[in-house]
Amino acid sequence: MAPEMHQDPHRTIAIGSDHAGYELKQHLIAHLDSLGNKMIDHGTNSTESIDYPPICAAVARSVRDGEVDFGIVLGGSGQGEQIAANKVRGVRAALCNDLYLAEMARSHNNANVLSMGGRVVSFDLAEEIVAKFLSTPFEGGRHERRVAQLAEIEQQEGTR
Repeated sequence: MAPEMHQDPHRTIAIGSDHAGYELKQHLIAHLDSLGNKMIDHGTNSTESIDYPPICAAVARSVRDGEVDFGIVLGGSGQGEQIAANKVRGVRAALCNDLYLAEMARSHNNANVLSMGGRVVSFDLAEEIVAKFLSTPFEGGRHERRVAQLAEIEQQEGTR
């Protein structure tokens, strides 16, 4: 059973997956919707093989553009999906296949996109990870300086 989330009735979450993450995506959409979250599904719509980069970029752009509060990308391992989402400027996607990583991604890195592997985590664990990710606040302080440094690197690389 997932820990109780602090509910924000205005929370909007973008979600997307490739074929390997499809079943977990469908489960999480139903679960998060039942908790009062508004879900925006960027695909895929089946277990038929599909490339993940465009789907993950769409989720990440929804976050970047302020259309949603958070994003979730899912695949077999979650690794490629995290990389794809991180190609969008302003996105800090974190691969979190356990609770500790979800907590650290939010509290230390102010991550705004969660990546998980549908072949790695069970439905129950995924619910717990999402709950931890969504309910953990960014600590700020010394971490704020580091997140700003990440944004600075991003800016420098965008000019090349």
